[in-house]
Amino acid sequence: MRKPLLRMERTDDYDAIVKFLIDNDLEFGDEEEDSDPHPAEVLRCWQVLHGEEKHMCAACVLAKKEGKFIIDGIAVEKIYRGMGIGKILMNKAVETVREMGGTELYLNAREPGFYFALGFKEADKDMAPHFYECMNCPQYGRGCDPKIMVLEV
Repeated sequence: MRKPLLRMERTDDYDAIVKFLIDNDLEFGDEEEDSDPHPAEVLRCWQVLHGEEKHMCAACVLAKKEGKFIIDGIAVEKIYRGMGIGKILMNKAVETVREMGGTELYLNAREPGFYFALGFKEADKDMAPHFYECMNCPQYGRGCDPKIMVLEV
């Protein structure tokens, strides 16, 4: 059995990444940015492509908000989960934060167990940058109970 041909690459096509994140059920859209007087600064975007047709099957956005590094979106399509792709993307983000002199990386975890396994801890919300709108989301508390998490890098 042949292994799938997967390739991770950096991309500047932020709009394609946002579409991918939305298509994979992340509440991620322009309405949050429009109402925020201090929007996140996108630093890097990565995508994982599958096959010769270059189907995007995973993506990650590293940003900075209020002077702190954040994962502003990460997703792996369901059929590609369990292959280590999410971990590879997170390792790339952590490596980049270190290269940029960062010491912490924050994220809003819908699947906290995955991030706990990577060394993240639940963060004090007062210490985290405000980059999440969960309390205003209709899914909050109805099967979606995310946690703000931090990793010391």
